[in-house]
Amino acid sequence: MARFSKAQDIKVGVIGYGGAFNMGKAHLEEMKRAGMTPVAVAEIDEKRLEVARQDFAGIETYNSAAKMLKESDVHLLAIITPHNTHAALSLQCLRAGRHVVCEKPFAITTAECDRMIAEAKKRKLVVSTYHNRHWDGCILHALDRIKKGAIGQVVRIEAHMGGHGKPGDWWRSSKSISGGILYDWGVHLLEYSLQIITSPIVEVSGFAKTGHWAPQSKWKQDANEDEAFAVVRFKSGQWLTLCITSIDGNAKRGQMEITGTQGTYILDYRTWEIIRHEGGEKVVTSGKNPDSQGYRLYQNVADHLIKGTPLVITGEWARRPIHILDLANQSVLKGKTLRARYA
Repeated sequence: MARFSKAQDIKVGVIGYGGAFNMGKAHLEEMKRAGMTPVAVAEIDEKRLEVARQDFAGIETYNSAAKMLKESDVHLLAIITPHNTHAALSLQCLRAGRHVVCEKPFAITTAECDRMIAEAKKRKLVVSTYHNRHWDGCILHALDRIKKGAIGQVVRIEAHMGGHGKPGDWWRSSKSISGGILYDWGVHLLEYSLQIITSPIVEVSGFAKTGHWAPQSKWKQDANEDEAFAVVRFKSGQWLTLCITSIDGNAKRGQMEITGTQGTYILDYRTWEIIRHEGGEKVVTSGKNPDSQGYRLYQNVADHLIKGTPLVITGEWARRPIHILDLANQSVLKGKTLRARYA
């Protein structure tokens, strides 16, 4: 892999500049913060290309990824498009000799991840995913406290999000486009969890309820599940559950509940709470989580391309949560637990 002498030499761009969350601008600004140089945007909506020109004076704009790859000398591309396009666009960019950071989820299936990783290795390029939440304050604080023995030995993790309400009628509510209800936020919660439980994955079971919201959805038979649930067994004997729901009006508080031999750690993005039993007494401590350090993702990518610093979010790391989600989907269809191929 060719090295760059300094971050400014790394020309960066994005594929996708849609209006949702203004993510195209956010990616380019984070790349710029890491010292890299924004040069190009590809987007099928001309109105959004005009927004990109206003956001970044002099930026190159293209109405297709193919045109960008043919005409621009951009080195690194962030792909910010619907989930079911991630693999094809990543492969297109890699085959054109460009480094890739793909928005999460990395892809929808394990097989797609395999192809992306193989293509990057073949061409000695970076392929990664935008797991900026790897550096969220909530998980960094949890890891620090847990490693110091705050709850003893970790036994299990329960990760959960949702509530009761009809999902919006956008592409994230389409099973074929999004991958399903587990993929959007579930991939973040799995990535958090895999930092805490580091043992190899052994098997995955998946469960799902469908059909409640589908008649009211624009997607009908292609609507996401109303609720999906995954159980992951690890070689260590630890286990993990993930539940994302749109039908549970009494959803558990927090986003993750980590149970250990000496206590329980509950977290969400903003707050943490530790519950312990000491001398027959219940002792509760709580506080606010530190700020996110998500900017470290692109700083790490830049350092990797310049100095060879080890890449934190490798393709193999990004594949692990996708492998769990893929196995959970297959388990629902087959009605049985499935063994993991990748630990």
